[in-house]
Amino acid sequence: MSMNVGSSGGENEVMVEMNTTPLIDVMLVLLIMLIITIPVQTHAVKIDMPLHSTPPTTQPEIANLQLDFDGTLYWNGVQVADRDQMDQMMQEAADKPVQPEIRLLPNKLVKYRYVAEILADAQRLGLTKIGVVGNEQYVGGN
Repeated sequence: MSMNVGSSGGENEVMVEMNTTPLIDVMLVLLIMLIITIPVQTHAVKIDMPLHSTPPTTQPEIANLQLDFDGTLYWNGVQVADRDQMDQMMQEAADKPVQPEIRLLPNKLVKYRYVAEILADAQRLGLTKIGVVGNEQYVGGN
């Protein structure tokens, strides 16, 4: 900021006008620095989208795996005798050309340990289409 205190025509009057030139210069320099330091947004994610998608003509095979409150397993309604038989059934499902969808239906009172064991076995044996069904029974905070 500056003031013009020079005399004009012999009057002893102080000029109280603000000199805005230095302020504009500083603002332009800051603007240029800001423009230079902002990185150019050249990041792009290239996604190859399919040209045509056709719906599947056949419904996938579904295997219901029910888990009772005490850890008892049922594969499509038939009780599984032990873990070895369960592993064998999962291995057969994983070896199929088109894996069936495994729908795990745990009882509301089952311990999480049993569910975690089933999911770990499915992953170990190569099953990729597995989901937990019936989560609405856990809503309500009982």
